Amino acid sequence: VFGGVGERTREGNDLYMEMKESGVINEKNIEESKVALVYGQMNEPPGARMRVGLTALTMAEYFRDVNKQDVL
Repeated sequence: VFGGVGERTREGNDLYMEMKESGVINEKNIEESKVALVYGQMNEPPGARMRVGLTALTMAEYFRDVNKQDVL
């Protein structure tokens, strides 16, 4: 799980493309992907950016509790 708080669009896109090229993200079979990304861009209000961290935490808890996956 990656929570990008205050990320620039270019940086988020670069990270996504690197993960896609390395096989962490598999667009052809999304169920095989090994990452979940959530971003709060710099142009968004502070409250919206603050929620990114909480959203990433909720996603990690879901993967841990429901899917029984190890999450970093």
